[in-house]
Amino acid sequence: MSAEKSVPAKKTAAAKKAAPAKKTAAAKKAAPAEKTAAAKKTVPVKKAVAGKKAASAKKAASAAKKAAPARKSAPVKKSAPAKKSAPVKKAVAPERVAPAKPPRNESHTALVRRARRIDRELAEVYPYAHPELDFENPFQLVVATVLSAQTTDLRVNQTTPALFAKYPTPEDLAAANPEEVEEILRPTGFFRAKTKSVMGLSKALQDDFDGEVPGRLEDLVKLPGVGRKTAFVVLGNAFGRPGITVDTHFQRLVRRWEWTAEKEADKIERAIGELFPKTDWTMLSHHVIFHGRRICHARKPACGACPIAPLCPAYGEGETDPEKAKKLLKYEKGGFPGQRLNPPQSYLDAGGIPAPPLGATASAPPAPTAPAEPAPGSPSRGTG
Repeated sequence: MSAEKSVPAKKTAAAKKAAPAKKTAAAKKAAPAEKTAAAKKTVPVKKAVAGKKAASAKKAASAAKKAAPARKSAPVKKSAPAKKSAPVKKAVAPERVAPAKPPRNESHTALVRRARRIDRELAEVYPYAHPELDFENPFQLVVATVLSAQTTDLRVNQTTPALFAKYPTPEDLAAANPEEVEEILRPTGFFRAKTKSVMGLSKALQDDFDGEVPGRLEDLVKLPGVGRKTAFVVLGNAFGRPGITVDTHFQRLVRRWEWTAEKEADKIERAIGELFPKTDWTMLSHHVIFHGRRICHARKPACGACPIAPLCPAYGEGETDPEKAKKLLKYEKGGFPGQRLNPPQSYLDAGGIPAPPLGATASAPPAPTAPAEPAPGSPSRGTG
């Protein structure tokens, strides 16, 4: 009996233990089902959110596409190539010219090379360079050079025909009436002082040199009114002896080009003389003076029309616009008359125009083969 009773008891205990186990298994099975159901319910929510995001993205994309043409339509501004057309000016000034400023520690050898290159360039631009005073002999040249102080060569050339017609030799001028000479020289300015100088040098030529102009520097500088500049003009152009003419144009340009920093004429002469062989001195003077009178002016240099702009350390001090610079050119470079009434044939062949005589207008220059006699009256205004 006891054995039979014990069996059910064991079964009951096992059943109790088994029941929780079954429940646990069922719970485990039920849990995934619930999770799956929950997951299925939550999916539509995520899809809805994604759908909203996608819709907003499509709207943004469509708005961007609509807005894009407005920005792309901006090429209408590109069609106005105002900014790109600027290179026309750049091609003349900054890009094409490209001036190279010499280094501060430029060696003497480099300076010599640069200076001689500038002179070679100027020789190509002014192959017809010459003294711009009319003269037929050394006496006329020395008198004309003395008279050119504080005035233009043009005014001197317009005045000397009457002077030399009346006083052709040193003896004639030395014996002249000072008042008559003063009246002739009045258009040149400082006519009283100049009368004293030219009559004094004429008397010195008569007394000390037999009426002949000496061909030595030490003799020329002894004449009244004759300094080293005048002496070198006479030596270089009347006797063919090399000399550097340090006038106002020469002084200005050699300092702009940084050939020297000297300011006194004799020191400038020595400094430049060391850069060039003696045989080049006379023509160097003509090249530099011609360039100073025509392009590299004192107040408004025509930098935009300068042929040596790439070699000039002072490029930009003047007008760099090429069209505006062309309007600053003088004499034959600007299509205007020169300073000589009787210029050399090479100058005429290059397009140079003879200067008008005293009292005439520059618009009607005389023929070079038959210069008119100077007319009495007030002189025409000379160009610088």
